[in-house]
Formats: sequence, C-alpha cells, structure tokens
Amino acid sequence: MTNLQMKEAALVYLDRSGGLQKFMDDCKHYNDSNQSYAVYRFNILINPSDVVELDAALGNHILHHPLKAAQVFQSVCFVAVKTLSLIGQLQTETQINIVLKLTHLPPLPSYSLDLCEFPLNYTSERFYMMQGIVIATTTVTKYTQGARFLCSDEVCPLSKGFQYIRVHVPGATESATVRNDFSCNLCSSSLEEDRKFRVLGDKQIVEIITIKVLHAFQGDSKSQPFRFQSLSIFLRDELVDKMKIGNEYKIIGIPVCVKTSQTALCIEANSITPYTAKVPSGISDNFRCLLSLTSNSCWKFTAILANVFASQIVPPGTYNLLKLCLLMSLVQTSDCNKGSEDCLDILIITSDSLLVDRLLNYSMNLVSRGIRHPVSTEVFPTVSRNKYGTGAGSIQAGSALLAKGGVCFIGDLTSHKKDKLEQLQSVLESRSLTVFIPGKKFGDDVDQQMTFPIQCSFWSFVDMDSSSRRNIQKTSTLIGQMDCSLIPANLVEAFGLLINCNESSPCHPCLPTVQHTLKKATDPEGLLYLASKQFTTEDFEKLLAFAKNLIMEFSLEAERMIHGYYLASRRIRTDSIHGSKLSASALKHLVSLSEAHARLNLRNKVLKEDVLIAALLFEISLTLKYGATAFCVAPNALFPFELYNEEYLEQRDLYLTQCQQQLQQFIATCGPGTALFSSDE
Repeated sequence: MTNLQMKEAALVYLDRSGGLQKFMDDCKHYNDSNQSYAVYRFNILINPSDVVELDAALGNHILHHPLKAAQVFQSVCFVAVKTLSLIGQLQTETQINIVLKLTHLPPLPSYSLDLCEFPLNYTSERFYMMQGIVIATTTVTKYTQGARFLCSDEVCPLSKGFQYIRVHVPGATESATVRNDFSCNLCSSSLEEDRKFRVLGDKQIVEIITIKVLHAFQGDSKSQPFRFQSLSIFLRDELVDKMKIGNEYKIIGIPVCVKTSQTALCIEANSITPYTAKVPSGISDNFRCLLSLTSNSCWKFTAILANVFASQIVPPGTYNLLKLCLLMSLVQTSDCNKGSEDCLDILIITSDSLLVDRLLNYSMNLVSRGIRHPVSTEVFPTVSRNKYGTGAGSIQAGSALLAKGGVCFIGDLTSHKKDKLEQLQSVLESRSLTVFIPGKKFGDDVDQQMTFPIQCSFWSFVDMDSSSRRNIQKTSTLIGQMDCSLIPANLVEAFGLLINCNESSPCHPCLPTVQHTLKKATDPEGLLYLASKQFTTEDFEKLLAFAKNLIMEFSLEAERMIHGYYLASRRIRTDSIHGSKLSASALKHLVSLSEAHARLNLRNKVLKEDVLIAALLFEISLTLKYGATAFCVAPNALFPFELYNEEYLEQRDLYLTQCQQQLQQFIATCGPGTALFSSDE
C-alpha cells in the first residue's frame, strides 16, 4: 500500500470516528492562545478494530509500526491545519506531535506480554498489553516534550524558523531529545537550542508485578521456589497519577530498553485501564444444599461453616470461634474500590502459635489479596531514591498496600518494634498513612507528602506460651479479663476483635488436635474427614468470593439493636475518672460484624439475629480487655455445645434465642433513652 493511500485511509478514519472534529477543537485552543509553540501535541484515539475493518493495511501499520503510523497521521493533520487555516502560528510539519492512543489490542497471545515468561520481546517497538499490580511509584518530575534548535551560523537559512524540532519518542532519554552535539544538515555548524521554546511535560515512573507474584507473599509452603522481577512503566502527561499503589491495571505500551547503571526493560505506557475482577455467579452445589436445609434458622448455616472450615489444618469442631471470626473477616474484604470502613481486624491471644499461624495462613490464601508480611520488609510505604537517576523519590508499597481489598497477616505482634507498633495503631485508627518526602534529599525545592488509604484487614497474634512471657503475666482481679500488658492498651483497642484462643480450654480439646497432627504427619495429602470431601477449599473460595460482593442493607430493628447495645455498653463502661472505655470506632466495628454475619449467611439484609452475633463477639472481646459487666457473656457463648448433629444445632439456637432476650433486657435496662423494642414496633 502506498503512503498516499495510507494517508487517505487515515483521513477517512478520523472523519468517521469523530477524531477530525476533536483535532479541530484542539487546534482552536492553540490558535486562540495567540502564542507560538515549538511543538503542538495532539492525542488521537484509535480503535484498532474499527481501523482494521476500514483498512487492514493501516490497522496493521498502527499495531506493528506505531512510530511510523504516527508520522502518517502527522502528515494528514498538517495538511488539515494548512488547508483549513486552523493554527496561524504553525510553520512546519515537524512541529506537530501526534500521540496515537489505543483503546485496546486484539485478544491474541502475540499481543500479550506476560511478565513471568522469558525471554520478553522488546526489540519490535510495537504495542503490547500487560497486566499487573503497582508496587512503587515516584513523585512527578518534568521531561522535555519538545524543543526547537537553530543553526549557530547566522548566515545559514536554518538559523531561523522551525526546521529543527526534536520531540520525545518512546524509549528516548532526556539526552536523546536535548543535548549540545547536534549539527546542521546544511552547513554542518553546531545547533543551539532556543530555550524559550522548550516544551515540558510531566513524567512519573511506576513499578508493577504480575498477580502471580503474590503467591510469594502468601506463605504457601507447597509452592515451588520461583524468581520474579518488577517492570517499570513510564507515565507521561495525561497518564501521570492515573495509577495508584496497590491497584491492578491493564496497560498498553511499547517495550523499550533504558540504559542507566545497567540496561533495564521498561514500558512506555500508551493507555491504562483499571482491572476489575469478575464477580462469581454463585456457590457450590453442596453449600447451596446446606443453605436450603438450614433456611429455618439464621444461625445454623454459619455454625456449620465454622465447624467444617479449614479441616485440612484443624479437626472439625475445634477453634470454631476463631474460624467463625476469620470467615467473617474474609467476607468483609473487597475486590472493588470500596472504603475501609468494612475492614475487620483480628488480634488473637494464643498459647499455640504454630497451629494458629497455620490456620491464619490457610485462611488468608482464600482471597486473592491475602498477604503474609515478610519480616525483612516494611508493613507500610517507605521512600527511597529511584533507580533511574531522575532524582525523584520512589514510594515503595509495603505489605499493607499490596493487600489492598484483602488481608495483611503481620505475624506475632510482639516481634515488631515499638515505633512500628505505634505506626500500626495510627493506621488502624485512621485507616490512612501519610508519607513525608523531603525536598532537599530528592532534588526538589519543596517538601511533599502523600496520603494513602489503607484498605485491608490486619490479622495478628500474641504468643503467650514463650517462657519469658509466661513468667510476667499478671493475675487479673476482674472476671473474664486477660492480661494484655505485653501490647500497648491503645493498640489492643484499635483492633476490632480480641480473641483468646486457648487450646487447652473446654472449647479446644487437645486430643482431636493431637490425633489430627499425627495423621497429617503420616499422610500430608490425605483427606481425614468427610467434611473435607464435601466442602473443599475451592468451595470455600467460591463462597467467600460470592458473599463479599453482596450489597447490604440494615433492617430497622437491626439498626435499633446496634445503637441500643452500643449506648448501653458505652454507658456501663464509663466512669467519671477515665471516661468511656469504648473507642470511637466501636460502633463501626459492630456494624462491620453484623454485616459480615449476614454476608456469611448469603443474605442482603442485616437482621437482629446478625446483630446478636456481633454483640456477643464484641462483648467477648470487651470482657477480655476490661472484664465482665451486667451483660455477662460466656467465652463459649457462640458455640456452647459441640456440633455433632441437628439436635445440637437446635440446642444452640435455643441458647442464642435466650441470649437475644438477655441482650434486649440489657438494652432496656442500661441504654440511656432506649426501650425494649417489640416486633410490632
């Protein structure tokens, strides 16, 4: 196809797609400014499917030779400017800088760049599509978008006008666009830049990793060792600040080699699209059948879920309270950009850290963003100098931002230093973190700060079984209170739930756990229980993925009960000296717990039965912190009986019904200005 035919096809496409009208509007903006520019930059939106349908040769040219295709559109646009007198100040074709913005690429393997495959094709200088999670980003700096050069010999005809225009092309460094060793093509004299015509643009560098790499942060002992490497993405002009740390994106760009201290493969981004995970359509048949069989109760389904959950790690019927809380925390995670008010943080006091560690590690792997914090890295974002020599500061994500929309498991809380615990407390209370970037250190005149929302649930535990900690435990004089002096009181309060997981208690008999451990040692891959075959790990993954995307609403009586319990509990735990022991976030925790139980029941509406479970869990947590009160809740209130058959489930329902009546009586007695709400009201 001749160059003229390709230009004609480009003009037809611009006319049909509306791109020509947009180009004329952009020209009017330049013309109205009455200012002469060295470079006039235009973005042209290209739909490859439409172009290929119109003219296959032009479409192929755009997809496989994008820099040459841009020159075709440059010629078309220059003729349009001159023919229609769109920009009076424009003199030469080289002053027009055309950037082709692609809407998508063909869904074919040859157009996809997998960051886990080797070798990567970076020599073709064509468009590829890649997908990844942002793990680092630099501050915004300037780069030379275009510059005007003049011949230094004044008698040379090229010492005037706009004959020598240099613009940035993908992969070019700053020195490739602007330097002092260019020479005139006519007289061979050196060229000098006319600095008043230099056009500057914004530049930012982000680093991404593929979603597969997250397996390295999930603590899966069965995973084979593998190596991963981040890929740098150059964002320019309108793409700056479009990628946020922790988010996943689909990126269309051109691979280039950038030479710094060593050659590195990078991507010049052309377009960016946030990635949205598909919402699952339903749950497994076994869970659907179980839900139908337990539809006469608001409590049976979640009780059975907790009973059989993680049977690969602990035997069914053990650690039910902890497993219920973990499931509730998991359904409060989100794949979409929801706020952080739904997060459900859990702190566990345990004497068997090994088993609890395994249980938490297994649970967090059920969501896509379950991150086990490596001890050698930082939990929260940090600032360092970027490796490309631009002088800008680079903000590294840390485990918390990588776990966006999921769970960040930070291990034993006492293994973290005091300053990190203070930082964690601040994040749990505010759900955000501000990073300070000193200007002098990173080549800027002013200091900067960036604030990041922290949108993940934190899991942690405190191992009370070590000899050093066992000897310093204090005996409390308050009923139900546990000594938590190892951890700052404000940090304990910042966690939504505090759970005492004592394996030697009646709730956690030792013998089944010992038998389970021995059987697993002899047959690691074996399914020891019928529950493991009926409700597999994949079944739970589908259940959680479906439940966490449910849109919730509160019934009127559920709202009344939440506020009634909150006011009553706040009143009874308030004294004239220290004020209220309930934190400002207590009501938020109660709402999140109620929502979580309703989600786990696969309901869209929160009922008073869900609020009861939330109140019991919250009261158990408060009792561990401050001791029991008038609303006295037993440590095993949610699982008072061993769940063997339907009869025991019925007994549990009767027990929880009595607890609900006690809760209503507590609200009526201790809630200021509240009354016992009947079903009619």
